[in-house]
Amino acid sequence: MPGYPLQAFNFSVSITPDGDAAPLCDAAFAECDGLEMSLDVKTIREGGNNGVQIKLAGATSYGQLTLKRGMTKGFDLWRWFERVAHDPRVRATGEIVLRAADRDTDEAVFVLGRCVPLKIKAPSLNAREGIVAVEEMQLGYESLSLRGAEGVGSRV
Repeated sequence: MPGYPLQAFNFSVSITPDGDAAPLCDAAFAECDGLEMSLDVKTIREGGNNGVQIKLAGATSYGQLTLKRGMTKGFDLWRWFERVAHDPRVRATGEIVLRAADRDTDEAVFVLGRCVPLKIKAPSLNAREGIVAVEEMQLGYESLSLRGAEGVGSRV
């Protein structure tokens, strides 16, 4: 469906620890927030020219991804959190895939490099529910890139 805007409600999340062949998590989450980056901009004034400012791009900083109300088939996210708690060098690659309206076509993929879990929270326990869920998970990441449907990777 070329020409249609990207839809923010149709996405999937996968997390693959470094060195693993398959994702430990290919989960469905109701919310995903924190795909962001910002530049620390330095302002320089030229001597004798008070009407002009020069803006120089400085260091890039990245956001903190928050995933809410997720459903998975197991406890792999919890095990990964425990693994990182025992060995802080463990990292993973995260992918947030935006899907087209047909739910089969990948429109774009946000790739998060060197992810580390910051927080994991269980849902309220309720005997009427029969699913394994994650109420909230927060991830820190060290890089962010965007891969479009055309397969061309670009640094965001």
